[in-house]
Amino acid sequence: MMHNNPRSTSKHVKNTFLRWILICCGWVSIVAGIVGIFIPLVPTVPFLLLAAACFARSSERFHDWLIKHNHLGPLVRDYLNGGGLPLRAKGMAIGMIWVSFPTSAFLFAQVFWLKVLLISIAVAISLYLFSLPTLPAGAGKGPGDPPLT
Repeated sequence: MMHNNPRSTSKHVKNTFLRWILICCGWVSIVAGIVGIFIPLVPTVPFLLLAAACFARSSERFHDWLIKHNHLGPLVRDYLNGGGLPLRAKGMAIGMIWVSFPTSAFLFAQVFWLKVLLISIAVAISLYLFSLPTLPAGAGKGPGDPPLT
């Protein structure tokens, strides 16, 4: 018997509890990303990308809202379309990683393995960000551009 439910083939998680966890993580990431707009040491784009990933697996409505948002959407749209990240966003993210992770590792981590873990995570994230395509200056979409179709 065939099912006509479009959700049956969707990429959303089936477990209701996990779905709510992803939605909550997405909204926490949105708040952290918004905080990052105003506080220089908090990166914005990585948190918004995390929110988009969480919403993509849990809520089509929240994912569409984020992608089509006038202010937050342009920060993640080009990345999601395969175009890469703006140079400024990439530089800020890598810079903040190398300010915050070593600070945490050497000032707050008490055990050696935790220091090594934090620095290893910083290296891995940096390598990933370096591997992403960089958008040419002025190639990012502005808030006045039409929403995605």
